[in-house]
Amino acid sequence: MHHRPATTESAPVRWLLIGLALLALSLFLLLPLLAVFVEAFRRGADVFFAALHTESALSAVRLTLIAAAISVPLNTVFGLAAAWTITKHRFRGRALLLSLIDLPFAVSPVIAGLVWVLLFGAKGWFGPWLAAHDIKIIFDLPGIILATVFVTFPFVARELIPLMEAQGSDQELAAVTLGANGWQMFWRVTLPNIKWGLLYGVLLCNARAMGEFGAVSVVSGHIRGKTNTLPLHIEVLYNEYQFSAAFACATLLGLLALVTLGLKTAVEQITHQRASRHH
Repeated sequence: MHHRPATTESAPVRWLLIGLALLALSLFLLLPLLAVFVEAFRRGADVFFAALHTESALSAVRLTLIAAAISVPLNTVFGLAAAWTITKHRFRGRALLLSLIDLPFAVSPVIAGLVWVLLFGAKGWFGPWLAAHDIKIIFDLPGIILATVFVTFPFVARELIPLMEAQGSDQELAAVTLGANGWQMFWRVTLPNIKWGLLYGVLLCNARAMGEFGAVSVVSGHIRGKTNTLPLHIEVLYNEYQFSAAFACATLLGLLALVTLGLKTAVEQITHQRASRHH
């Protein structure tokens, strides 16, 4: 069957638009990413690997991995629960819940960090009680995790909600009719249908968690070797004019972006192939 083109522009106009898009991508995405790798190796591989093996760099990488390892599973569980609640039930306050899920997209990460300081800082609402019980949140790992959880809060939920709404509830209703309980329905019906969307959301959530700067910068205190995540460590190196070391550490985040992009593309292709087979 012959498919008519969706647009009526002439070939020169289409090529012009494609060329402009490629030019914009090259200038604003590819060229800066290439510059990071070029600057990282400008003084040779020895300087590059030495920058990655310093105690402060290893501590920053370790802290970044810990923050992501805790915040991503938490937001995965929340995203699944929120998507299930919103798509499978109709209740008063549903629109408000959807708006609250999107709140981290609308609030500056720096403001989010300041909110945690207001709540748990030494002079915050709960600061005196925390100090009396020798519990430290701000300028320590718990504060970094809280900030990371907040900024990555919507990613999994926002990937799953439209997917689960599009799929409807027919298969779950059929499973219930055949005698399945709630857990059986989730593991055998719902999860297989959303697994690629879930993986996509987890990838985006992880990339944001490991690259977050603004909120973490406010709550960390910039204590080298203790509360500096990888993005904060890069800023410190750059401010100290250690440009080669800063760009060397930045390549780790660049590689994370490339790996995330590759996995994202693979998930999209698999999802598209599955959708084509169903149609």
